[in-house]
Amino acid sequence: MITKITTDIVQAANALKENQVIGIPTETVYGLAANALCPKAVSNIFSVKQRPTSNPLILHVANLQQAESYIQEFHDELKVLYMQFSPGPITFLVPKTALVPDEITSGSSLVAVRFPSHPLFLALLNQLDFPVAAPSANKYGSVSPTRAEEVLAQLNGEIPLILDGGSCQYGLESTIVGMDGNRVIVYRLGSIDLDELSARLGYIPAIKNQAEHSPLAPGMVKYHYATKTPLHYLTKELKSEENTGYIFIHTIPEGFPSEQCMTLSSTGDLRDVARNLYHTLITMDECGFHDIYIEKPLAEGLGLTILDRLQRATAKFN
Repeated sequence: MITKITTDIVQAANALKENQVIGIPTETVYGLAANALCPKAVSNIFSVKQRPTSNPLILHVANLQQAESYIQEFHDELKVLYMQFSPGPITFLVPKTALVPDEITSGSSLVAVRFPSHPLFLALLNQLDFPVAAPSANKYGSVSPTRAEEVLAQLNGEIPLILDGGSCQYGLESTIVGMDGNRVIVYRLGSIDLDELSARLGYIPAIKNQAEHSPLAPGMVKYHYATKTPLHYLTKELKSEENTGYIFIHTIPEGFPSEQCMTLSSTGDLRDVARNLYHTLITMDECGFHDIYIEKPLAEGLGLTILDRLQRATAKFN
């Protein structure tokens, strides 16, 4: 199979109607999509990704009205967040109906539903009469792609096409929220940060984002988002060494050769850092360094999401 990169929505829609697995752009990261109502197509996502079937997928639909057949209940607290942040990088973990195949939810009675805002993906959804299941378009455990070429580098020859929507707006996965009683709970930190959620809800939602064996939602396992090159945190006493890559938030310190360094933002804006994080990790990973060191952001706002990803990425090498 030859994998091609295209901007042809009709071609992408036809592939999905034929129950093929394809790469698609979202505003967060690129996804690996299939017809959510076809268990065989959904199973093929797991095969291509080499993802354990115990790790559930996200159901993508254009709007809440289109989602009604697939969800039993949508709590008023979640509606507050839906009105504010959807379409966009937020996913809702809610009770599912029998129409949602168990393959998507890994047998759970809850399904993760998202309403994406990427114009090309929305246009694609509007060509279909079924929702789309999609995790990130990478091999399981590795860094999520934010450009079509990065999907091609990981999945060339395994899927027929990748719909090219340019580089992703947010660069980090969606925030996943659900309910614990009458309060919102966060199952995955993401592109909508805790401060933004709290401002709408009037309280800080609890975080429940660790689960190794039976995760309720994507992104909860300990080792994830990892480079092939060993990745470590930078410390203040660290000096530059040969054959080592360094990633800084926005300034390269004296004594670090520029050819071994990359920065995540020209200003230190955490939105830039988030947008550029995965692309920078993938670029550094291709340089052939023995090790890569990365500067930690502050643990506030989007910095908490970035730290969550880095904790899971570096855990593999600790």
